[in-house]
Amino acid sequence: MGSDLPAIGTRLCHSGHLGTIRYVGPVESTPGVWLGVEWDDPNRGKHDGVKDGKRYFTCLVPNSGSFIRPSPTVSYGVTFLTALTSKYIDVPRGDVSSEKIVLGSSGGAIEVEAVGLDKIRSKLARLERLREVSLDNERVSKADPPGEVKRTCPGIRGLDLSKNLIPDWDTVGAITVELCDLRSLSLNQNRLRPPQNLSPESPAFRRLEELQLNATLTTWEEFVAVLKYMPSLKTVELGYNRLHALRTEQGKSSSTARAVRNATMESVNLDGNSLDSFAGVCAEMRPLSGLQRLVLTSNSIEAIIPPSEQHGEESPAGSSVRALKHLALAFNRIATWRDIDALPLWCPELDSLTLAGNPLLEDPVHKPHARSFAIAKIPSLKILDGATVSPKERTDSELLYLSHISKQGLSDDERRAQHPQWEALCSKHGAPDVSTSSASQDTQDTLSNRLINVRIVRAASIPPSSMPPEEVEGYLQRCEADASLRVLSTMTVRAFRLKILKSFKIPKAQQSSMRLWMVLPDGHCVELDEEYAGRDLAWWGVEDGTSFVLASGGQ
Repeated sequence: MGSDLPAIGTRLCHSGHLGTIRYVGPVESTPGVWLGVEWDDPNRGKHDGVKDGKRYFTCLVPNSGSFIRPSPTVSYGVTFLTALTSKYIDVPRGDVSSEKIVLGSSGGAIEVEAVGLDKIRSKLARLERLREVSLDNERVSKADPPGEVKRTCPGIRGLDLSKNLIPDWDTVGAITVELCDLRSLSLNQNRLRPPQNLSPESPAFRRLEELQLNATLTTWEEFVAVLKYMPSLKTVELGYNRLHALRTEQGKSSSTARAVRNATMESVNLDGNSLDSFAGVCAEMRPLSGLQRLVLTSNSIEAIIPPSEQHGEESPAGSSVRALKHLALAFNRIATWRDIDALPLWCPELDSLTLAGNPLLEDPVHKPHARSFAIAKIPSLKILDGATVSPKERTDSELLYLSHISKQGLSDDERRAQHPQWEALCSKHGAPDVSTSSASQDTQDTLSNRLINVRIVRAASIPPSSMPPEEVEGYLQRCEADASLRVLSTMTVRAFRLKILKSFKIPKAQQSSMRLWMVLPDGHCVELDEEYAGRDLAWWGVEDGTSFVLASGGQ
């Protein structure tokens, strides 16, 4: 085996694909030396390190491996400064006084003559002035000799090293230790081995406040291991890392629990993983005493069990993530109201919450009242799914919820057990007349009194500004889609608009272009524009039977 062969763990780029060498050596029934590679893109792989029944290496992601020959076409990367100068310094053209350049926005159609470009190049070549640097996909794999980075570009505050060939945290530290003002670091789509030689006293990440580790396959325990080097860190992103749990069985008794204790961390983003235990996530978040924002969008959480029912857990007070104010739970698998009842026990100071995309909100039985019930069940909530909860909407939501409970025919003990907010809401609004039979029709029907029916149609183009009253119904019937919604008149226009977009299943990419008009009895169409989106429907004069038109397009 030649001495010039790469070591196991080396990162490489071959035909535009990035990977990590997991094996170097012979493969049975074939001559010569092979490189066993785990590719960052699993679609590039052909197997899991097994050929003809023999295992040569193991992949972190199934079927992402293959064998390639050592070749001059394989790149093992360049130093940080080599990539930096290649991207940020354009070689001067010497005595040429003017040059022809193509305007980028013209698609190659417009060519102009420019004078003095060398002076501009000279200014851009002053790397010491750089503050924000992006070396995304520039094949960075190693640090430069000590002192070179500090001498060349000491002022960098934001650095993007995503999708490169950096093999480990030691290499990252060797680069950042010379960037004394570094505040933000992106390492997305790298594959980083844990640090081996990084000193706990190293200043490499001393001032770092923002860290991105998306799609790096970094585990929570690996992040905790480097967190001790980052005493100022406020925000971390660990999305799309194929995480099923934050702590492995082996890690539960390890000393890493002490290392995670941190008072500076304010935001943790775990979007796009496969986490299924809300209690397990909270157990890891509790030592982050300053945590205010937690993103769990697009995971696999099915249930939120109250802390007191967790086997082996502490008391509910000790289990909560007390400082947490913003929680994103959209597009999980939450399906029961019992899960929402448990949220205030875990997050007693919760201000904003996203729940869109969960089965609970998509169920036709729950959907008409889902927003109101969620507001009533979480007394601290101020924003739900991006729409502000006004004081009037909260009052109506709580009265609606009380009315709903009163018609269930439950005993006092059953109401307290099934509806934790019952007594608090009764103290606030007064207890409603409680029916002893679910079939009783004598109970005051607050729900029916407060909900109004509105009609929404989706049109192919913006509606006319006015039309004869007798033609309105014909116009509405000719529109593409027709739906009926039951809403509270205290709902804001912004929340109403979101509800309509979800009802028609408008893709996110199209939502910003959708506009909403209210059809008045005299045939005029009034647009509910963003300027007054915080007003409630009652302010606009919306009443039972009002029609709306949803359409896309300019003026």
